[in-house]
Amino acid sequence: MKPILLLLLFLGVGQAATAGPVGGTFASIDGGEISLEDWRGRPVLVVNTASRCGFTGQYDDMQALYDAYRDRGLVVLAVPSDDFRQELDSDAAVKDFCEVNFGLDLPMTTITSVRGGDAHPFYEDVRAETGFAPRWNFNKILIGPDGEVVNTWGALTNPRAPQITRQIEPLLNRGS
Repeated sequence: MKPILLLLLFLGVGQAATAGPVGGTFASIDGGEISLEDWRGRPVLVVNTASRCGFTGQYDDMQALYDAYRDRGLVVLAVPSDDFRQELDSDAAVKDFCEVNFGLDLPMTTITSVRGGDAHPFYEDVRAETGFAPRWNFNKILIGPDGEVVNTWGALTNPRAPQITRQIEPLLNRGS
């Protein structure tokens, strides 16, 4: 197999998802809990993140996407993970890093495992329903208003890429 094809497969590029309801509750980096059920009826883009990754600049794009569509219902959820050994040592350090460097005000979980035997139940459900598991940081999972997986993308796909926004826009409230 050619090296670029191996890289694309490793990064999860072009993963089509099959529909399947997913849910779950995460611990919030701000304290308390984040329940995906609270966002039922809204599209949610879930992104596993890491502060010391070469794709960390995507935080800017995640925030810009959230700013552009939040009034029409989109939620962008950042899920910091150290599964690839590129996250800071504590939730407080991650929160500070994201606020200072990227001005993030989108919802964020505590540091969470996204793959393997310790994967959060949300990621286990997505894998069971679609076969998709993050192969690196900044993989994206779009959950439709009905709670089903719409599609998944790897790290190379920017959160504001047309292939993502084209799938988000029909799911948004028609309001503003």
